[in-house]
Amino acid sequence: MSVFQRVTWFGARAAFIAFATTLLFGCATDAPGAKPPQQIAVKVLIISMFKPEAQVWFEPLKLTREIKVPGLSAEDPQVRCNADSVCQVTTGMGHTNAAASITALVFSGKFDLSKTYFLVAGIAGVDPNVSTIGSATWARFLVDFGIAHEIDAREMPSTWRSGYFGIGAKDPDSKPKFEYRTEVFRLDEKLLQKALKLSANAPLADNDKARAYRARYSQPTAKARPSVLQCDTAAGDTYWHGRFLGETATRWVSLVTDGQGKYCTTQQEDNATYEALKRGASAGLLDLQRVAVLRTASNFDRPYQGQTAYASLNAESGCFPIATGNLLIAGRPLVDAIVGNWPAWSAGVPAD
Repeated sequence: MSVFQRVTWFGARAAFIAFATTLLFGCATDAPGAKPPQQIAVKVLIISMFKPEAQVWFEPLKLTREIKVPGLSAEDPQVRCNADSVCQVTTGMGHTNAAASITALVFSGKFDLSKTYFLVAGIAGVDPNVSTIGSATWARFLVDFGIAHEIDAREMPSTWRSGYFGIGAKDPDSKPKFEYRTEVFRLDEKLLQKALKLSANAPLADNDKARAYRARYSQPTAKARPSVLQCDTAAGDTYWHGRFLGETATRWVSLVTDGQGKYCTTQQEDNATYEALKRGASAGLLDLQRVAVLRTASNFDRPYQGQTAYASLNAESGCFPIATGNLLIAGRPLVDAIVGNWPAWSAGVPAD
C-alpha cells in the first residue's frame, strides 16, 4: 500500500468512526469550538406520576414548551416548561417507571438541575385515623412498604399480628438492617416547614359527594374537612387495602423510623423517585435538600365500619377530582414563592 493509499484509508476510517460515534452519542464529535446545546436551568421541577396529576398544572402554569427526553415514559416522552423555568415531568406509575424516568431526565444533559427544587406531587390513599379524603399531606419520611418478607396470614405464627416483616428480621416487631439502602429517606426539614407554612391556608377543594362519603366513617379525623398537614408516606407497588394492612403500615413506618414517622398515605413511587434523584446528587448534578413530597388523599386506605375491604377499594367517594385539583392548590404556593423570589431561593431555603 502506498503512502497516499495509507493516508486515504486512515482518513476514511477516522471519518467512519466519527460518524458512528455521533450516531451513538450525539454531538460528542462536534468540530473544535462548537458550542454544546444550552441546558435549561430549571427553578422548579414538578414530578407527576400519571396524566390526571400532571394536567392540573399545564394551563395555570402555562407549561407550553415541550422538550423531548430519551428514556422517559412512552406515554409522556417530554418535559413541559414555562417562561419562568418551571418544568413538569410525568414518570409513569409504579417504582420501575418512576426510577427509569427520573434517571433518564437527570442524566439527559438537557437540564441544569444544580439549583432546582423538586416537587413530587401525586395522589394517595389515606388512613382515616390521621386525615381525610381531599387533604394535602407533606412528608418528612419516605418509607418503602414493599421491601419485606411475607408469610401468608394463614400460615404465619399464631402470635404474629401480620405476615409482613423486615428482610433479615426475626419477626414483625424487629427492625431490619437497611441493606437495600432505599428503605427509608428523610426529607429536608427546613424545606418541609416552609412548604407547610406557605400552604397552611390553601383553600382546598371539596364537594358534596366526598362530604357524604366521609360522614360514614366514625373517626373524627375522617369526618373533618380537607386540610394541609404533615404526615408520612409509604410506597409499594402492591396496591393494598384494608384495616389489617393499614395497621401493619402504621407499625412499619413507626418501626423503621424509630418512632419518629407517622404513617398517613400509601402510594407506589416516592422511594424510587427519591433514589433516582439521590444518584443524580451523588454525581453532583442536584441538591437533595431541595426535594419536597406532596400527596393528596383520593381515597381511604380502609373501609368504614360495616363495609368490606373490597367494597372500600372500589368505592366511588367523589374525591378523585378533588385530590388532583388540590395538588395544584396546595403545591402552587411553594412554586410561586420560589419563582417569585428566586434570588433568595436560588441560594437555599430562605430563613423567613
